[in-house]
Amino acid sequence: MIVLILIASALMALISVIQFKNEARRYHQDRLERKEYAIKEHINYVLATTTYPLTEQNLPLIFKDKIHELADIHNLEINIYSLNGKLLKSSKASFSVDDVSPPIPNYIIRLVQSSIEKRYVDIKNVDGLKNRSSYSQIKDNKFKPLGILNLPYVEDDSFYEDEIQEFLIRLSQVYAFMLLIAFGLAYFLASYITKSLKTISDKINETSLNQKNEKIVIEANSREINSLIKAYNDMVDKLEESATMLAQSEREQAWREMAKQVAHEIKNPLTPMRLTVQSFERKFNPEDPDLKQKLNDYSKTLIQQIDTMSSVASAFSNFASMPAQQNETLNVVEVVEFSLDIFNEDYIVFESDSAEIITKMDRTQLVRIITNLVKNAIQAIPEEQVEKSIHVAVNRVENNVNITVKDNGIGIETENIEYIFEPKFTTKTSGMGLGLGIIKNIIENYKGTITFETEYGKGTTFTVSLPIIEK
Repeated sequence: MIVLILIASALMALISVIQFKNEARRYHQDRLERKEYAIKEHINYVLATTTYPLTEQNLPLIFKDKIHELADIHNLEINIYSLNGKLLKSSKASFSVDDVSPPIPNYIIRLVQSSIEKRYVDIKNVDGLKNRSSYSQIKDNKFKPLGILNLPYVEDDSFYEDEIQEFLIRLSQVYAFMLLIAFGLAYFLASYITKSLKTISDKINETSLNQKNEKIVIEANSREINSLIKAYNDMVDKLEESATMLAQSEREQAWREMAKQVAHEIKNPLTPMRLTVQSFERKFNPEDPDLKQKLNDYSKTLIQQIDTMSSVASAFSNFASMPAQQNETLNVVEVVEFSLDIFNEDYIVFESDSAEIITKMDRTQLVRIITNLVKNAIQAIPEEQVEKSIHVAVNRVENNVNITVKDNGIGIETENIEYIFEPKFTTKTSGMGLGLGIIKNIIENYKGTITFETEYGKGTTFTVSLPIIEK
């Protein structure tokens, strides 16, 4: 809108200047023609009433006094030339005639003679002013050429220049006022339009696949914005359907993968159990003196494999159905220190920067977190390693309590880092790899986070951050 107003004002000013110049040109042209017609009529009257014979040689005598009278009456300089271009009589003073009015150039004489009206207007710029000089033939009553009438005319555009200057000032004032109005209208119009767009933009920024998104319930006056709102609301519906389908697909995929892993873990002990039973059946001898010892070995083997399957079932059960949270206000420092008492390793060191850091969560779940992390740290250190170290620390960082478990074990290889919290992933020769997946779910249920830093060959540090409450 503002640009259009600026362009319109520039075009209007340009057109106005051109129009005023054209008006001035037409005015001067018409004025010179009117003056010339009136002077020629007056000259014809003088020729008709003179007593001198009408010849070219008598023109200075005929207009000896009359030429000044004509110049005064018509307020215009008058020059009379012979047919060959020599000045015969001029309304100017005699001392300035030779300097101001030289003979008529030959090309002008030819143009006058060759034109139908026997007239020619020569236009020149002198000292920045446009001069029009009209040349036309003077004829007697029988239309015989007697001489050439010259009327010099200087175009005075001061009036038009003042007019156009005043007009441009008024035009600029009007357009300046319109421009201010346009600024105001543009501002309020843009604010009105972008208000709806801002609402839509905020809703789009808040849109997420992992939450229930709200629809936009505003009615805009713009059909295009209403179409955009409708498209967004339709997208929210489709996104919710897609999220539901995706969640269902992910759950089904997760359970399928878990079922494969559980089946695999159960098959592992079944094979040695089958071989043991077959071997016992083949070698069974009731009269064998070592029968009792063999029966004990056989029983121990079966019980060991049964315990393995029981642990697999327990781990899967713990992961599949998390127990209900029994939240209580507890001292994290105290619970962590208590959790470490079950470990006999003398290289486990505990420290805290405060004797009491209070949070609200399930004590059993916190114990499970600490136990699992410390157990993993112990298993990460090779048996043959001489210097073993596990450092457990509890520190307060702003509104969170950080629990760190640092070991100097073998660390985690780079290709395994992104899979470390996957439920079925493990680098150990035993177990299902559900521990870190379970404690990650526990921590996230309490609005916490678990991260780790590792360097292969030097060790790993796990950091659990949980929100705390003031006493």
